[in-house]
Amino acid sequence: MIADRITRGSVIVITAVLGVMVSFGSLVVFSFGVFMKPLSRQFGWSRSEISLGFTVTALMIAVFSPLIGRIVDRIGARRVLLPCTAVYGVAFCCLALLRTLPEFYAIYLAIGMVGIGTTQLCYGRVISAWFDRQRGIALAAMMTGVGAGAIGIPPLATWLIDRFGWRPAYLILGGTIFLFSIIPTALFLRETPPGVPPERPALARLKLPGLDTGQAFRTPTFWMLVTGFFLFSMSVNGCIAHLVPMLTDRGIGNQGAALALSVLGVLTLCGRLLTGVLLDRFHGPRVTVVFFSIAAAGVAIISQAHHLAIAYTGAALIGLGMGAEMDVMLYLVSRYFGLRSFSEIYGYALTAYAVAGALGPLFMGWSYDQLHSYTMVTVIFAAVMFAGALVLGLLPRYPQLEQPLETVPDAVVAPAI
Repeated sequence: MIADRITRGSVIVITAVLGVMVSFGSLVVFSFGVFMKPLSRQFGWSRSEISLGFTVTALMIAVFSPLIGRIVDRIGARRVLLPCTAVYGVAFCCLALLRTLPEFYAIYLAIGMVGIGTTQLCYGRVISAWFDRQRGIALAAMMTGVGAGAIGIPPLATWLIDRFGWRPAYLILGGTIFLFSIIPTALFLRETPPGVPPERPALARLKLPGLDTGQAFRTPTFWMLVTGFFLFSMSVNGCIAHLVPMLTDRGIGNQGAALALSVLGVLTLCGRLLTGVLLDRFHGPRVTVVFFSIAAAGVAIISQAHHLAIAYTGAALIGLGMGAEMDVMLYLVSRYFGLRSFSEIYGYALTAYAVAGALGPLFMGWSYDQLHSYTMVTVIFAAVMFAGALVLGLLPRYPQLEQPLETVPDAVVAPAI
């Protein structure tokens, strides 16, 4: 029985890793900046016009996150993941057919409408249901998929653009969505742990501990979470979306700039695993302060980066700090509010995160168009990130949540994960 839980739990985690590796939060975020200059050369669009595409999709994520979260709580994650990922994959492939700026915005609007349904909002609920005592490391293992995407996607996209052009690059990257997400999810993702009889999701939800969405809204903790992650998201997403053009403007080559994103991704991967271990041992807000402050220091260094060594140092610190980002949000929502309305509450937190993520790149693009420099805005963003870390550091102890009527057996992460 224990061996079966280990095996099945490992399969669930590996499926989630592959899914988030090509989800909106990985593929779209870490490829966007790589395509910025090719699109600008092809169509003559300004960086602020291109950045508006990211803003459009991020705002759609913000609008649809609570709705999709509520649907996940009621019908289950798998039934949401598969159709959302299918639409997302088709839309991303359609970027290869771009002709006009309105088409660019329309495609990113469609991606944003379904994008949150491809991410850890769905996979995180499944992981949280399968794991309890080892939830921190299980969520961290899942989120290594984003780190893997951050490592591989920028250099892969750069190589594809240089070798085949930006249109085939979009098409090939879109194909990875079907290969790594839809097929494994359809074959292997199961929401019910061993030993728990299958139930209708709506009925099973009532047996879970935690708060309803309205109750969560009435707690100061929820608004502190929202504020802290809003400040962090605006800064880090703005810097990542413009990192490649920022570095190439300063004389660093395309491959060197893309490699900086890969360095960021490697350290994100390390940061996620380290965060997962620490979350299971220390109070989450304390872990958050440390990692978010490290990321803020990385942004401050990037603001002065004119050489590869400095750029890689700043990117490494941003990546290490970012490793705590989604791991911490998932973990803190589950610990402060429970699993009863986990996906919907997390969806509202993601709304704030996505709005901030929409504003950050747009503000970076506008600042560059006005000042022809990224220095001032990156310094400001570093200070904003420190402020967000301090807000999250003030969160209280975890509450004692109402126990469920039935206890879900705890799965175990296999040593190989």
